[in-house]
Amino acid sequence: MTSTPLILAAPAKLNLYLHVTGKRADGYHLLDSLAAFIDVHDTLTLTPSSAIAFTTDGLFANGFGDEDPSTNLVVRAARGLAEATGRAADVALHLTKNLPVASGIGGGSADAAACLCGLARLWGLDPGDPAVLGVAAGLGADVPVCVHGRAAYMGGIGTEIAAAPELPPAGLVLVNPGIGLSTPSVYRARRGDFSPAGRFDAPPADAAGLAALLAERGNDLTDAAVSLVPEIAAVLNAIGADERCLLARMSGSGATCFGIFTDVDEAAAAAALLKRDHPGWWVAPGRLLSDAHTLDGQNLNG
Repeated sequence: MTSTPLILAAPAKLNLYLHVTGKRADGYHLLDSLAAFIDVHDTLTLTPSSAIAFTTDGLFANGFGDEDPSTNLVVRAARGLAEATGRAADVALHLTKNLPVASGIGGGSADAAACLCGLARLWGLDPGDPAVLGVAAGLGADVPVCVHGRAAYMGGIGTEIAAAPELPPAGLVLVNPGIGLSTPSVYRARRGDFSPAGRFDAPPADAAGLAALLAERGNDLTDAAVSLVPEIAAVLNAIGADERCLLARMSGSGATCFGIFTDVDEAAAAAALLKRDHPGWWVAPGRLLSDAHTLDGQNLNG
């Protein structure tokens, strides 16, 4: 095993639509969602070491508060894969936390997935190895799709992954009002009927076509999230007020929302205005990724 540090991106995961299709007897909700990835990301550095270690920096590193490092998903991923493969967790992990915590864009899950994919590379495993996938499924509903790293439909309680049609290039703007939101609390606040699955087979031709398809679907958690964090409604209104925006929607259980734009230049221009008008919000422009793993070959420290 090389001693050279391995630097991986952990891209934000967006739920382009999210339908709650039912509820199991044990209380878990059943979902149908289209997940995709954007080139706004955390960065995880893995360095072979004599023992496991975990450090953090970045804009949202303080979001972990007084959390015991051993409970962080990245550490749990490393220890879980080490146990599953019968080896020592001999790696130092450094996470640069650029994505807001508890914000509906799968930041912690993406970090754990990056750890699993990085360790698979360091330890000579295939990323599709049953050990990798088994650990991913045990860490949370979003981790398997983040390991997959490409647009996919999520079913069941989120762990059933199916390939989605190829998505077109598009610009995106992520906006978070600076308020964390607990996923269980949003599900508890949800009211109303269940929705049918919203899957489509034909790939949309362009960003406008994607937005039109998504407009026929929704996020069934939005009303519940807004009831807990009313600022989400203001974020959605602010994104949608830009005439270039093709669709504004909340991701996951919130509070992060996103806007879809024709291209990255339009997204960047819209983000600049949002930052000017709402300096207290976290605003990040980016582009839709066809394969999140392609970011790993770029200069992530630049």
